[in-house]
Amino acid sequence: MNDESQDPPGETRQPGPEDEIRRLCEALEAKTAEAEEHRDRYLRAAAEFDNTRKRGAREREEYIRYANESLLRELLPVLDNFDRALQAARGEPAAAAVTAGVELTQRELLRVIEKFGVTPFSSVGQAFDPERHEAIARVPAEGRPEGTVVDETARGYLLNGRVLRPAMVTVAASPDPS
Repeated sequence: MNDESQDPPGETRQPGPEDEIRRLCEALEAKTAEAEEHRDRYLRAAAEFDNTRKRGAREREEYIRYANESLLRELLPVLDNFDRALQAARGEPAAAAVTAGVELTQRELLRVIEKFGVTPFSSVGQAFDPERHEAIARVPAEGRPEGTVVDETARGYLLNGRVLRPAMVTVAASPDPS
């Protein structure tokens, strides 16, 4: 009986078509796995590149939004001085023309800095917020809840929604019982 699946002793078996197909299938599977690995690495690199590009754009936009922060901060005392000048001049009827000129200049300066995202905020009557207010005094205030801002010494300003300078305020304290 001659068994075709066994090679006779001393003879080498010639690869048949089944062996060639098996070898080709194994090579195809290896190449497919390698291609999938390369595709996965490509997709990860493309996603990382896209994330880096988006992060760079966000950082650039953030830099542009706040690049003038130091200059704008330096201009705020000028606005404070305009406020003080107007308070002092409003009681003098002879200074009406000067008062009008100072008000016009102050409005123009406010308009210019508002173009760059600076907006003043009011604090009187609001609850004290350490993020937006700097307390310079506490005074007993009847009829006001404790921790409420009762006076504003210097106005606070925001730059694109972020505090540029906190308002300097006086805060209500509970009245002294004695």
